[in-house]
Amino acid sequence: MPRLARALVRSGLLLIAASVVIFLCTAALPGDAADALGGGRATPEELARLRAEQGLDRPLHIRYLDWLSGVLTGEPGASLITGRPVAELVAQRAGVTVALAGAALAVSVPLTAALSWAAVSGPRRLRSAVNALIVAGAALPQAVVAAALVAWLSAAWGWFPPVSMLPAGEPPWRRPDLLALPALTLALPAAAYGAALLRGAIADVLARPYVRDAELRGLSPVTIGLRYVLPMVAAPATRLLAVLLGGLVAGTAVAETLFGLAGLGELLVTAISTRDVPVVQSVAILAAAVVVAGLFAADTAAPRLHPKAARP
Repeated sequence: MPRLARALVRSGLLLIAASVVIFLCTAALPGDAADALGGGRATPEELARLRAEQGLDRPLHIRYLDWLSGVLTGEPGASLITGRPVAELVAQRAGVTVALAGAALAVSVPLTAALSWAAVSGPRRLRSAVNALIVAGAALPQAVVAAALVAWLSAAWGWFPPVSMLPAGEPPWRRPDLLALPALTLALPAAAYGAALLRGAIADVLARPYVRDAELRGLSPVTIGLRYVLPMVAAPATRLLAVLLGGLVAGTAVAETLFGLAGLGELLVTAISTRDVPVVQSVAILAAAVVVAGLFAADTAAPRLHPKAARP
């Protein structure tokens, strides 16, 4: 089977597996939307009626097949709490999350490259400090990073607002000041994590004899990096980019909730708290699709970037 076909089949199986896991996890949540709508005061008969109206009393496999067919046809149902179409709710919030993840990716990619290079090829006196910074940055929770950024860039210097509540109807890309802190909250730990993975590949290439020979011939670090290192690390860097993108998309739930940014992550957190299962499932499978698409793109692009990797 051709490589592209294998990648397509693998991506399809991953998405099906993700849909099963997402559905089972949401089904295992304690309570349901009927409990949320009843507010703790509904009688058992009223709760049973609500569950029947919402289809929550049907067998699990029937609900899964209905939801999966709705996702495949672009109609994943309606919110159990508001009654609004899930596709409409997702479409309203998607722009904010795409802008946030894009801004975070634009910061984290060059920062990952800079940290990785500095950790293995920077001035010797700085390498230990850079490596310590990478380990600390990768280990810090996003909530801690957000608190530090608010204290530093908002409270102390006043550069950015501490919350990121967009005015109604205003596109997020017109307010980069509101995206700055959430994007940095996502980008800084992601860049440290990416550098922790990429620095080993760069160190391996720099240790090869032809790179040593290039150094002895007096080639500049920029020339060595572009001519010898970049072609060799392009394939693992592409796969790392897919992993970073998945982590950034998943992390938007935390960043959006911390800064009050009305995106898909904030919608997901709210839907979980009210057991609005169709919304939770749709946002989760959309995030999974983004990750799988990134991995598919990386798997198909990596052999072209590094021909040796294409060999079986």
